[in-house]
Amino acid sequence: MKLLQNSGIPIYKQISEQLKEEILSGKIKEGEYLPSIRGLAQDLRTSVITTIKAYEELESEGLVTAVQGKGFYVNAQDSELLREQHIRKVEDDLTQAIKASKVAGMSEEELIETLKVLIKLSNEE
Repeated sequence: MKLLQNSGIPIYKQISEQLKEEILSGKIKEGEYLPSIRGLAQDLRTSVITTIKAYEELESEGLVTAVQGKGFYVNAQDSELLREQHIRKVEDDLTQAIKASKVAGMSEEELIETLKVLIKLSNEE
């Protein structure tokens, strides 16, 4: 897990987003326990409070459940809900790309062409 100290994104948010991505992609599977709060805090050199906040955010999104004395485990994911969450992520990322393209002075056509090229490249991988 990579944390960026100067990204402007709170550390707990970076942790929760990376874990969320691993859950939604299936890298961390249903029923698996997340690393212990203390263990993850130690590995990432963050405070326990930061890790708790990240896990609580995942819990509030319904991705994990806390079990007293055992930690947090990954909930079963509804496939339609998963699809919606992935679509929301794509929309958020594309919105950021649109904003960045405006800053860069790109035309709509340039942005669309860039997207087409990136799609073609990813299909070749």
